[in-house]
Amino acid sequence: MKKIKVLSRNVLLIMILLIPGLVKAQEEKKIQVSAGADLYSSYLWRGTRYGTGPAIQPFVSLSAGFFSAGAWGSFDFSGYRESDLWFSFDLPAGFSIGMTDYYFPDLDYLDYSEDTGSHAFEINAGYSKGGLALSAGYIINKAGSAGAAGGDKYIEAKYSFSSLYILTGAGDGWHVQSAETGFRHFTICNIGIGLVKELTVTESFSVPVNGQIVFNPDRNTMYAVVGFTF
Repeated sequence: MKKIKVLSRNVLLIMILLIPGLVKAQEEKKIQVSAGADLYSSYLWRGTRYGTGPAIQPFVSLSAGFFSAGAWGSFDFSGYRESDLWFSFDLPAGFSIGMTDYYFPDLDYLDYSEDTGSHAFEINAGYSKGGLALSAGYIINKAGSAGAAGGDKYIEAKYSFSSLYILTGAGDGWHVQSAETGFRHFTICNIGIGLVKELTVTESFSVPVNGQIVFNPDRNTMYAVVGFTF
């Protein structure tokens, strides 16, 4: 447990220290920086809706060879706020590994305690080949204000048929949290089907559109959302 606490408290410093060395190692390869924003009718994450109403989700990312890092957020008019940092490494044969720092603004940024901590750190891994994409995440710390129990797990399988895709995911901890029963056992919580298309605005400008229908069998809820990337 002590090792986990030390890791969670210093993960941001590790990220900062890693980036210069990795970029230097990849200096002969093209460094790419991108930024933009998505606008979604609702913010859905792993089968659960967060906040209410439309959400704007800005992002910025940097990639250099096998290394990528970035920041992502979600903000809506109901008051929901989220600001995440992440990094990942592309490995041979379609594998990847990385970490995400989930943080919720208005909480003490320097609070890493178990009872009131504002950061949840997730180690994640992925595999992709053709249209198949597999991913898994594991929360390494308990963070009371962030809503993580510690040891929260999630796995997901997704298959894309050109612009159409289907997915299913299962998890425990904060993925199946409810006001009545608290944190519960590992179960399926995310079944979805989606469509990604390019919406042509002019002959030289188009906007990617992502529509989804998501069913959460754990909560017996279903959502239909649409999002645009700018």
